[in-house]
Amino acid sequence: MAKLEGGSKDGVDEAMREWHERGVGTRPYDAFTVAGLRVDAIEPGRALFSFTVPPRLTMHGGTVASLVDLVGSAVIFAGGSPTTGVSLDITISYLNVARANEEIEIEAKVLGIGETTGCVTVEVRRKATGEVLAHGSHTKYLAKM
Repeated sequence: MAKLEGGSKDGVDEAMREWHERGVGTRPYDAFTVAGLRVDAIEPGRALFSFTVPPRLTMHGGTVASLVDLVGSAVIFAGGSPTTGVSLDITISYLNVARANEEIEIEAKVLGIGETTGCVTVEVRRKATGEVLAHGSHTKYLAKM
């Protein structure tokens, strides 16, 4: 897995920059849910992110759902799809909560990308212990552009 420390790694860095420039982080809710989200490592079909829960937040259901949506879309794009598509289904099992100032990691994996749909899994874990806090699946319709 490529570590993102600068430079291009098999074109994935450039793809992620392009995806980011399309508008991620520009919506009002992003300031509350994904500000500070870091891309730690990425390869086609798999990405690892980390996030320190800000003092103003507890990782409640809405925040986790936003992260599953966002990183699920990112890994679809990094997996080779020319579009991140629109959500058909997001399912999340909430197992525990992360508190303010806690470090978490979010791992997303592509299960499959077809001509019109893509499916990923997203796992949210406590970084210090690896304890799973939430597990999600995200299916997207990938319209032809």
